[in-house]
Amino acid sequence: MRIAQIAPLYEAVPPKFYGGTERVVSYLTDALVDLGHDVTLFASGDSQTKANLEATWPRALRLDPTIRDALAPHMLLLEAVRRRAHEFDVLHFHLDYMPFPLFTQMDTPFVTTLHGRLDLPELQLIFNTFSKANVISISDNQRSPLPQANWLNTVYHGLPPDLLTPQPHKKPEYLAFLGRICPEKRADLAIKIAAQSGLPLKIAAKVDKVDQEYFKSTIEPLLSTADVELIGEINEAQKPEFLSGAKALLFPIDWNEPFGLVMIEAMACGTPVIAFNRGSVPEVIDHGVTGFICEDVPGAIGALHRIVELNRTEIRAQFERRFSSHAMAQNYVESYNTSMLQAAKRPVLRQVAVG
Repeated sequence: MRIAQIAPLYEAVPPKFYGGTERVVSYLTDALVDLGHDVTLFASGDSQTKANLEATWPRALRLDPTIRDALAPHMLLLEAVRRRAHEFDVLHFHLDYMPFPLFTQMDTPFVTTLHGRLDLPELQLIFNTFSKANVISISDNQRSPLPQANWLNTVYHGLPPDLLTPQPHKKPEYLAFLGRICPEKRADLAIKIAAQSGLPLKIAAKVDKVDQEYFKSTIEPLLSTADVELIGEINEAQKPEFLSGAKALLFPIDWNEPFGLVMIEAMACGTPVIAFNRGSVPEVIDHGVTGFICEDVPGAIGALHRIVELNRTEIRAQFERRFSSHAMAQNYVESYNTSMLQAAKRPVLRQVAVG
């Protein structure tokens, strides 16, 4: 199958540090190549991939301080895809609703994975208008705000099996928080859980400019209330050691997380996840197997007392069964076939009507 993967230009594929969408695009693209497909990746020029790279902008926009209008490079990206669309069996976009106006008018089948939050009022009109655009969710829960969208499938994220692996540790002694410090991720609750459980907490997370005030007003005052080590943003090579050394990953989110990549990153290292019952959490965590699903801080502290009941080898095995990049790629291929079948039926119906 000839497949085009179209990634956002904000980060390289894969990103050097934080960047969930571009990271998933990287894992998916390489897995599709491993499965024998002819894949072209439309992305920034500093990307690295097993596929054919079509660089539509020299480098990731995040790393280019001269860029003030991020929409302009993405318009060039869409035009580059349009010019080559006839070369592919299917186009797979990761650009939210951006491709809808142009590509719903073209013959090449396309699908769009929606990676972000969908509970924004302005999206209702978008999906009412483009009601036939094939979209893919990353969890069933993510679909809730947009039941009218043309949902083709739900495909969970996956990681290459050898990317993050359990590292030997005598005895995990600390709790981990990984990802991004912002109001909805609730690092403040992670600190409270650590303080009340008497366990040290290591925070490996970035703070975006938009969240600097939140960090100073909410997080900084709490740092002295518990044994907290603020590590900062870490890369892929650092994650296995960081996660393997943790008793558990804390995921006390306060919003409907569409997926939560850090949960399966922890599982890949055999590390249990203690997560709040929001968004995709019940779909990702097998309660009592790969972690515990809780409702609040007391529930999380209670789960920590039961953490010894979980088998880290089984957590890793469950990751391999459910969340490998090859499983993700195979599920996407099924979606591509459905999209191509739908497209193939349209001209046939027109021919019958004319006859």
